[in-house]
Amino acid sequence: MYGGDEVSAIVVDLGSHTCKAGYAGEDAPKAVFPSVVGAIDHMDIDEPDNTEKNSESEKTNGKRKLYVGSQSLGYRRDHMEVLSPLKDGVVVDWDIVDNIWDHAFRECLLIDPKEHPMLLAEPSSSTQQQRERTAELIFEKYKVPALFLAKNAVLTSFASGRATSLVVDCGGGSTTIAPVHDGYVLQKAVATSRIGGEFLTDCLMKSLESKGIMIKPRYSFKRKEIRPGEFQTVDVDFPNTTESYKLYSQRVIASDIKECVCRAPDTPYDETGYSNIPMTAYELPDGQTIEIGADKFKIPDILFNPSLAQTIPGMESFVEIASSVRGLPHMVIESINKCDVDIRRELFSSILLAGGTASMQQLKERLEKDLLEDTPQAARIKVLASGNATERRFSVWIGGSILASLGSFQQMWFSKSEYEEHGASYIQRKCP
Repeated sequence: MYGGDEVSAIVVDLGSHTCKAGYAGEDAPKAVFPSVVGAIDHMDIDEPDNTEKNSESEKTNGKRKLYVGSQSLGYRRDHMEVLSPLKDGVVVDWDIVDNIWDHAFRECLLIDPKEHPMLLAEPSSSTQQQRERTAELIFEKYKVPALFLAKNAVLTSFASGRATSLVVDCGGGSTTIAPVHDGYVLQKAVATSRIGGEFLTDCLMKSLESKGIMIKPRYSFKRKEIRPGEFQTVDVDFPNTTESYKLYSQRVIASDIKECVCRAPDTPYDETGYSNIPMTAYELPDGQTIEIGADKFKIPDILFNPSLAQTIPGMESFVEIASSVRGLPHMVIESINKCDVDIRRELFSSILLAGGTASMQQLKERLEKDLLEDTPQAARIKVLASGNATERRFSVWIGGSILASLGSFQQMWFSKSEYEEHGASYIQRKCP
C-alpha cells in the first residue's frame, strides 16, 4: 500500500507529440514539453572543452548529446538533429525515452523518483515486450517504489467519469479509436489511422508552399526596429542547420496557424463550394501577413476524407498509405461493429473525443452529423467532448491523475518488491 496524502503519485503521459507529467490529484499536468529531442552526434564535431557547461537539460552519453525540453529545442545549434523516440506509437529508441523521463522528473517536477509511485499512460496497442521494458527501466534505473501502466483510452474514459465508452483519440502522430468496456480496452476492435495532428500540419505546410508561401523558421531572421512600431526583417544564414531541425521549426509555426485558423467544415469539402469563402489573415513571425482561404476547411476535412491529401502538391508520398486509411466516421462504425452486439448501443451514445487534434473547432458537430447519416436509425448517437480545450488535450493525463488518487486504486500498484520477486513479466498480471 502506498496511499496517504503525503506521498503523491506522479502521472506521465508520453504522447507522440508532447509529454505530459505532473502530480496525481491535480487538474492539469505541471510539465508539458515536446516528445522530440535534439541530438548532436559527437563523432563528426570535435568541440573545444572550454565551452561552459549548460545545466539546462543536456545529457551527454557516449556518442551523442541530447537536448530535451522546449527551451533547449528552441535554441538553434549546429548539426543538431531532431529525433523522436516513437514510431507509430511504439518506442524505437529507449535511450531517448529515458532522457525524456529524466527531464520530466528532475528538471520539470524537481522530484526524486525513488519517493513517488508512477502511473504511466501507454497506447492501447502496446506489446508485452514494450511493457516489460518499461517496467525494467522504471524499477532498475529510477528505483521507483511502485508502478502502474494504464491504457490511454481507459484513462480518457475515466476522465469523463465513464467506465464504458468509445474513445476517439486524435493525437499528434495518429488517430486511435478504442472501445472501453467496464474499464478494459476491447483489443480486437481497436482501429488506428496514421492521420494525426502532425500529418495535418504537414499538409498545411505543403499547401502553403504550393501557393508560394514559405514559412521562415524563427531562427532564420532577425527583426530590427527602424522606426518605432516599424520593423525590418533581416535574413540570417546558418549553413550547418540540419534539415530535421528546420522542419521542426517550421512545423511549430505551421501547427500554430492550423490551431488558430482551421475548423472542420459542416459538409464534405469540395473545391467548387469552398472556392469563394472569405480569407483569414495570419501574421507570420517574420512579419509577413498571409491569407488563408479554402485551406482552413480543406486541411481538417482530411480527417474525414483522407483521399483529399492526394490533391495537395507534395503529399504524393501519401498515396501508398491512402488506400488503407479510412475517414473518422467509418472507423468509428467499423470499430463499434467489431464489438459485442449488447454494448453497441451504449458505445454509440458515448463517443468521447480526446487528444490535441480533437480540440479543432466544429470537429465534434461534424463527426456527430456524419455518424447520424451513416448509422441505422435505432442508434442514439452522442459525441461528447469536454467543454474546454485544456481538458480535451490532456484528457489522458487527467484520467491518470484521477485514477492514481483514488483510494480504491491503491492496492493495484505493481510494487518494487513484487518486481524483485516475480520479474518484469508480472506486469501483465498486475496491469491488464
